Amino acid sequence: MYLWIQAFHVISMVAWFAGLLYLPRLFVYHAETTEPAARRRFAGMERRLSIGMSIAAVATVVFGVWMLVMLGGGWLANNGWMHAKLGLVVLVLGYHGWCQAQVKKLREDRAAASIGFYRAMREIPVVLLVLIVILAIAKPF
Repeated sequence: MYLWIQAFHVISMVAWFAGLLYLPRLFVYHAETTEPAARRRFAGMERRLSIGMSIAAVATVVFGVWMLVMLGGGWLANNGWMHAKLGLVVLVLGYHGWCQAQVKKLREDRAAASIGFYRAMREIPVVLLVLIVILAIAKPF
């Protein structure tokens, strides 16, 4: 049973990060255009992607917590890498929240951020993903 839960955890995490990696690219495109029809189209794309991304985020967290419960509290106490991974997951959740706020701002056509800022923010999920995967696979401490 544990391996099935782990498989669904990884699948939902991949779906979540697909959204986290693509949504900021849509923000750049949205911020670059001045045409009202294109802005509405990007707002719709961002909204739909953010909904799917949120569902995947909830599934990732639920399956992750389920695995932790199955392993028991003693296991968590002896695996420092997991503490670091959970800290990074909190940062990913914060980034997810920032993305949701940007979707709302762009939908309301409020000036959210500069194109350069959105380009820089695209790199955050890449760094977090690399660190989380290294911790989950290598278990360095």
